[in-house]
Amino acid sequence: MEDLKKNDIIPLEITDITNEGNGVGRYNGIAVFVPSTAVGDVIECRIVKVKSSFCYGKAESFTVRSSKRIESDCPVSKYCGGCSFRHMSYEEECRVKDGFIRASFERIGKLAPEYLPFIGCKDIDLYRNKAQYPVAESDGKAVCGFYAKRSHRVVEFTGCRLQPEVFSEIVDKIINYVNKFHIKAYDEVKLTGLLRHIYLRRGAHSGEIMVCLVVTSIKKAAVFEGLVPVLLSSFSDIKTVLLNENPKNTNVILGDKMKYLYGDGNITDTMCGNMVSISPLSFYQVNTCQAELLYSKAGELAELSQNMTLLDLYCGAGTIGLSMARQVKKLVGVEIVQPAIDNAVANAKANGIDNAEFICGDAGKVAGLLYERGERPDVIIADPARRGCDRESLEYMAKMSPDRIIMISCNHTTAARDCAILEELGFSCDKVMGVDLFPRTTHVETVCLLSNNKASKDRS
Repeated sequence: MEDLKKNDIIPLEITDITNEGNGVGRYNGIAVFVPSTAVGDVIECRIVKVKSSFCYGKAESFTVRSSKRIESDCPVSKYCGGCSFRHMSYEEECRVKDGFIRASFERIGKLAPEYLPFIGCKDIDLYRNKAQYPVAESDGKAVCGFYAKRSHRVVEFTGCRLQPEVFSEIVDKIINYVNKFHIKAYDEVKLTGLLRHIYLRRGAHSGEIMVCLVVTSIKKAAVFEGLVPVLLSSFSDIKTVLLNENPKNTNVILGDKMKYLYGDGNITDTMCGNMVSISPLSFYQVNTCQAELLYSKAGELAELSQNMTLLDLYCGAGTIGLSMARQVKKLVGVEIVQPAIDNAVANAKANGIDNAEFICGDAGKVAGLLYERGERPDVIIADPARRGCDRESLEYMAKMSPDRIIMISCNHTTAARDCAILEELGFSCDKVMGVDLFPRTTHVETVCLLSNNKASKDRS
């Protein structure tokens, strides 16, 4: 790129925001991406990286500050990879996220749904019920915090504004214990050390807390047994403490092997009026109150009735399906993680729900088995992971010929792709709505209503 080179300083007006949260402006037709900027900022921009068709920059100074810009209330927001929007008003963040969703459905999906009003979050701080803190060594001591943007360098900080304040207190207590007993933090380069992550979950309504320490070897982690009385003496809401073993050189946080140091490895909470049991491996939305709103909106779009069968794909601990089980004749939930299925079965029993069946297996393969055994659900709800649904799952969803499919997704790009495939398979993407479960981050939930285009369906 001849026009720009590293360390050039150029004037730049920010005119848009990317899905990664970077501001974008154009200089002589070249796109320049700049973090921590807002639409309307005019900056002196230093070029820090030059690619073949675009550049990355950083703001050296502000010529004009956008009316959407605010001062960040977090001392590490510029470095931490968690929040990307603490420098802009929440109203602007909602506008930007709504724009993300519309752009994905129009550009990626080539779809033209009705966009329902975007739903922001009432509480934009202290909303997370789960936190995973990486542990590292600094100056001979264990520290923890959050990964810096696009790296595995740990930014030492536990007072995150997205987490309940008690999480910070618990983590500080654990790190003090770790350093007192000279327990080594995991080194990703040398592949040495014991403690990899501190993983916490908390019931938003119950207040119950789970403490999970991710270690490279449970056999070598006997020293943590002495941590239990230390924690329980300070935090009465802790209901279980456990070890999770992950010896692999991987970015995946949790392994498969568990050891319970205190309690049974589960906590309970309430979701949409149902008591739910949550294990370390269970999927459970991180913003409980906003998830309840999300599920209620999904239920409204589903238009359920007492003579219907509801299929809940990627059901996790069953929270979505169980929130709607009393509105239908039969609920079938599918999830690949066995502990989550165990939780779902227990949750149904605990709430007196006897019309639910839960099956452990890959969504596509189980959907195929359900189709072969003659299951024809009236409504399908799918809430896949960020990568979205595979083609096999989508094809069997379409073959079952439900009246409606409700797609819930934390990744609007894969949701748009999947909805486009379902349109090819005979459904129309009628309505799309954004619901913000992750204030101050780039993530946003999307709810989609797809209707069956076939006038008549064989329900044999």
